[in-house]
Amino acid sequence: MTRERIDYAVIGGTGLYRLPGLEGLRKQTLATPYGVPSSEIVCGSLHGRTFAFLARHGETHAIAPHRVNYRANLFALHELGARAVIGINAVGGIREDMAPRTVAVPDQIIDYTHGRLSSFSDAEGATVRHVDFTEPYAPELRAALIEASARAKVPVVDGGCYGATQGPRLETRAEIVRMRRDGCDLVGMTGMPEAVLARELELPYACLALVANWAAGCGEDEEISLQEIFAHLEAATAHVPIILSRLP
Repeated sequence: MTRERIDYAVIGGTGLYRLPGLEGLRKQTLATPYGVPSSEIVCGSLHGRTFAFLARHGETHAIAPHRVNYRANLFALHELGARAVIGINAVGGIREDMAPRTVAVPDQIIDYTHGRLSSFSDAEGATVRHVDFTEPYAPELRAALIEASARAKVPVVDGGCYGATQGPRLETRAEIVRMRRDGCDLVGMTGMPEAVLARELELPYACLALVANWAAGCGEDEEISLQEIFAHLEAATAHVPIILSRLP
């Protein structure tokens, strides 16, 4: 495994399987003690910064949220030399200002997933680590994303609580009512254990959440249209390379 300086590693979610604008592309096929990552890692430069890109669901979206090898993904990026990780996550909007096509930088998370390998301490013989997860997203990296968005003239919502569900199905109306009561503003399927694994590796991690649809019962439409989801997601995803290119 070739270790290099990677300013930012980007984990692409639904609808983002490559990072437009990367130059001088180099591909890394890596194996880790935790298995094989979701995809090849593509490294390159963007506006003078070195980026590494990994497709969370694979390059053909063949890996369901609960089947993603989060440990292999994070470990590979860490070993490659990433200094910070940005997760791009497709989400549903719960709060009134989280309408479809909104871009948000959440500051909290609630984990509703189950059965996922959620710690490097799960490996046999590993030392059990109790990491502080009071602030699940790195404040400095969050601030950098918000500042980059301002420079790119892309409006973003600063803050919000991401509720991570199991998937791959969407949620029921009653589940969203509960999540709203719990304080969730967004709902997605891949926010955990990605964030905590980055914390265990001492990697600064932040989320750029792209709202693809209203969560169940939150919009005017009674049913969630997959066609509309992908249209909204495509529009929101177009902002991602612009924001990343303005990072310091």
